[in-house]
Amino acid sequence: MVRVVGIDHLVVRVSDFDTSKAFYGKLFAFLGFEVLGDYGDMIGWTNGKTRFWIGQADEEGLKHPYRVGDIGFHHYAFELRSRKDVDDLEAFLKEQGVTIVDPAGEYYDDYYAVFFLDPDGMKLEGMKWGERQAKAKAKAKAKAKPARKKGK
Repeated sequence: MVRVVGIDHLVVRVSDFDTSKAFYGKLFAFLGFEVLGDYGDMIGWTNGKTRFWIGQADEEGLKHPYRVGDIGFHHYAFELRSRKDVDDLEAFLKEQGVTIVDPAGEYYDDYYAVFFLDPDGMKLEGMKWGERQAKAKAKAKAKAKPARKKGK
């Protein structure tokens, strides 16, 4: 049976390549990505696990600007290491003047995220789930561990 072992890359088309290249370049530098390849009308970044590419939309694509709710791309979520990273991302986005549509907060049980828009209005997310539960499990495990006797 064929098995998917990960998502290799995502490619999105943008209305203004230079504007989006500048936006994503700053965002990905902040998130620890490096340029994977730059081909003039397409550029990609990677952090060694995830690859994200943008390319200029063609003339037909430019006739229909992106709108949340249309068939297709809804949003892309970057899983971050911690809730603090989500907060740091939100602070960075504010410094850059990026539109934040939903501020950093708890959106589901133990699901902490910030939602923001790219220059075309495509929704992006920085999120962390399960941090409180993981800390509670670690604390319970530490309590359950028998104390070591001195001298052994």
